[in-house]
Amino acid sequence: MTPTTAHAGLDAVILDYNGVIGLQPTTDQWLRLARTALWPEDGLPAFQNAFWNARTAYDAGHLSDLAYWATVLGHHPGARRLRGLRDADTDMWTSIDDHVIDVLHQAHESGLPLVLLSNAPRHLSDVLDRRPWRRLMSHAFYSARLQVCKPDPAAYQHAMNATGAADPDRVLFVDDRDDNCHAARHLGLRTLHYTGHPTDLAAALQPPN
Repeated sequence: MTPTTAHAGLDAVILDYNGVIGLQPTTDQWLRLARTALWPEDGLPAFQNAFWNARTAYDAGHLSDLAYWATVLGHHPGARRLRGLRDADTDMWTSIDDHVIDVLHQAHESGLPLVLLSNAPRHLSDVLDRRPWRRLMSHAFYSARLQVCKPDPAAYQHAMNATGAADPDRVLFVDDRDDNCHAARHLGLRTLHYTGHPTDLAAALQPPN
């Protein structure tokens, strides 16, 4: 954890989704996706490499579902398999940390504005927008809709504008990736490099005495 809040007052919080609100996929979920792709189960690391190599373009909305999976697999998956791949992929990213949600409920009830900023493809974005916890967010920005991914400064600017905060030093950015936090600090935001401990998040959002 590398918080830079020092418990000072905040005007808003910008939160990443996966690795903060959302839990990382399990090995079983990865294997399910690989099986859906007809990938050899003993080749899971190679499958994950192929998955991630094309992911930034997919998250940024530059590849359709079909174009992304054709790139991962090296061939057209067919309409039925494509639906299965998209559903299994989406399922990997929709488990949440209930302890984090509890912390965000408390922050929301205190009147602290919460804004979501996530690298996510379009279909997953639509699914996340329908989740009950999404109502805690005053705004939600997804890379596929913005056509740009973190850590590009343009992604942060959309979220910063939505907070309405005049001073970026009074906005806390929370992400599990250090490179994303580094980019946020460069823009003047406070940061919390989240490492999976909801108590750290609760402490960073605690209002000053």
